[in-house]
Amino acid sequence: MSTHPSALSRRAIAMLKAVGEGRAELRCSCEPDLRVDGLSCCDQNTAHDLARAGLVRAATPVAPGQWSPAELTDAGHRALGGLPAAA
Repeated sequence: MSTHPSALSRRAIAMLKAVGEGRAELRCSCEPDLRVDGLSCCDQNTAHDLARAGLVRAATPVAPGQWSPAELTDAGHRALGGLPAAA
């Protein structure tokens, strides 16, 4: 997954925005799952891609399989910062 803003899908952008707004959690594992507002995301493949690309991470260390608040990495902030206002 490219981290350039124009290469991100609308769904990936929405997921990043939810993380940036403090509305998301990651289940810590080798393929972290994401939930937003307490609901599992419909596209866990994109959630995995965002984590693998280093755009999101768990905000607190937890045991494997446990949920942690999600946060944007510096790269995630940069990816969102390069988006036009209407995105």
